Amino acid sequence: MTKKRIKNINRTILSDKFFTLSQVKFNYQLKDGNWVENKWEVLERGNAVAALLYNTEKQTVILVKQFRLPAYMNGVEGGFLLEVPAGMLEDDDSSAAEAIRRELLEETGYNIPKLTEIYSAFATPGCSTERFSCFVGEYSDKMKTNDGGGLDTENEDIEILEIPFTKAIAMMVNGDIIDAKTIMLLQHVQIKKLLQ
Repeated sequence: MTKKRIKNINRTILSDKFFTLSQVKFNYQLKDGNWVENKWEVLERGNAVAALLYNTEKQTVILVKQFRLPAYMNGVEGGFLLEVPAGMLEDDDSSAAEAIRRELLEETGYNIPKLTEIYSAFATPGCSTERFSCFVGEYSDKMKTNDGGGLDTENEDIEILEIPFTKAIAMMVNGDIIDAKTIMLLQHVQIKKLLQ
């Protein structure tokens, strides 16, 4: 059993307009046994889901291209990223699998009956509580039930791209794909040899 090395937690909400930004003061016990006082800012944004869709016959994957303001602010020209479809878990989602099916339908137009959860991971645990549940699933043209592209009510403007897997890997290697969850999912498909 692991000994608790944190005590006297005091949380102050700094902002809660869309996500919650908190300042957390706490005491932390160092490995030498001494206690120190810490103060962190934590972005509490809920948990998220992502999925890479792949087609074994065509040797392709589905990616989406959309504007990301934080990427633009950090120097990405134009602010557009190539990513796997992803989104936040909502209160009425019964599971991560239900959430990603909803997101896939909204963003890509594909209704995927079978998805495999391959891992759940933190992307930025030094500042955010967000944990991603990541899935892979095989798609076919007959699973396309709508145009996708995102929700107008959320001002989403998503371009859907069907890309040869070998090209997606090359784009990852040359720096055209720079989204962490997308890189991890492409590497999973590559390591597991789901596509060649």
